[in-house]
This record gives sequence, C-alpha cells and structure tokens, in this order.
Amino acid sequence: MIQVNNLSKSYNGTTVLKIDNLEIPKGQSFGLVGNNGAGKTTFFSLILDLIQPSTGHINNNDVQVNTSENWKPFTASFLDESFLIGYLTPEEYFYFIGDLRGQNKADIDALLTKHEEFFNGEILKNKKYLRDLSKGNQKKVGIIATLIGNPEVVILDEPFANLDPTTVNRLKKIIKELAENPDVTILVSSHDLLHTVEVCDRIVALNKGEVVKDIQTSNETLQELETFFAV
Repeated sequence: MIQVNNLSKSYNGTTVLKIDNLEIPKGQSFGLVGNNGAGKTTFFSLILDLIQPSTGHINNNDVQVNTSENWKPFTASFLDESFLIGYLTPEEYFYFIGDLRGQNKADIDALLTKHEEFFNGEILKNKKYLRDLSKGNQKKVGIIATLIGNPEVVILDEPFANLDPTTVNRLKKIIKELAENPDVTILVSSHDLLHTVEVCDRIVALNKGEVVKDIQTSNETLQELETFFAV
C-alpha cells in the first residue's frame, strides 16, 4: 500500500502539489491524469525520492521513502529516457539492471523472450547504443526494464507517449497482465484518458497540484473525464 500524508511540494513559494491524504491499496492499478503542470510527474518523483517534499511524506509498504531506502528492492519505475544509460546497448542495459536486482542472465533472457513481440524486432541484436534508438524504442527498453526482478510496485510516467498504435496495444496488454497479479501495484500517468481508463481500476485526476477527481473505473469513467477536461 502507498500512503500519502499531508504532502506538498513548493518551488520559490509556489505550491505545485498538495495532497492531504491518498491511499493506493496493494494490487491496485492506479491511473493519474491531468493537464501539463498538474503535478503528475512531481508526485511520482516524490514517491521515488527524486525530490524532497516541502511538507508531509509518502509511505511505500510501510517504508517512509524519504528517510529509508528499503522500498527500492520492491519498486521499479520508468519516468523518461534520461534514466537510461545511453552508452550501453539494450542487452547490456537489461543485464546491468538484472545484476542490480539479483537476476542472472537466464532470468533476463527469459523475460526478453517473453516480450519479443513488444520489441517488434527493433531492440535486440541490432548492436545499437540506447542513445541511438528512437524515443519510442528507448521507451520500450525502459518499460521492460521495470519488470526485471518481479517488482511489487511499478511506476510508469506517460508510457504511451511516442509509441505507435500497435505498440500501445501491446503495452496495454502487458499492463493488464500485471494488474491481474494481486501482489503488484501499478501506477500509470498519462495525458491519454482512453488508454488510462482501459488499463486502470481507479483514476485520480490532478489539477494545479490537487486531487479533483478520484473514481473507480466504470463504463461512464471516460465520458466523465472527457467532460471534466473539456471545461
């Protein structure tokens, strides 16, 4: 479970995120939507201890993330391409992450084989550095790398951006399969309301750093969100 308590983040006196209380139960697929500047990436950065909160704190499975690193072994994320290591090939990067997560080469190879369709023949065995891949292919590498070591918490920031329609559908299938595991909590942020509604049990909408909607996904959710953001 992820618990948010009296959380805020301010820069130069301007508050960019303010969430008093929020709970994300274990096993939930959680979607975060909002316009640019709504606070989505700020929230994920706070969960991952990339920035310090101005007030309050976040607990990840009873571990306060800004005072302990004990949440890291069971948490994986991909925020953007800057978190990749550009001078490695995809294979080198996957094996490097595997080493960090206690996985051997056979474990990694099995994972890569499982997601061969997602790579679409564009990632592996091409002898290209990550920095030379397209944005979309870099994203594919980052997303699959989050699955190494079977993390209990998976955080994906704008995972559908820069992906072609076929890859988007394959990614949605991957996320839905993850969501079927009651031990895995998935957090997805996106500008795309349709994709997010399709893969998440619950949607939270942010506006100017505050929660403005918190709804369980139903047949009416997409229309409700489209109406809200059309104002």
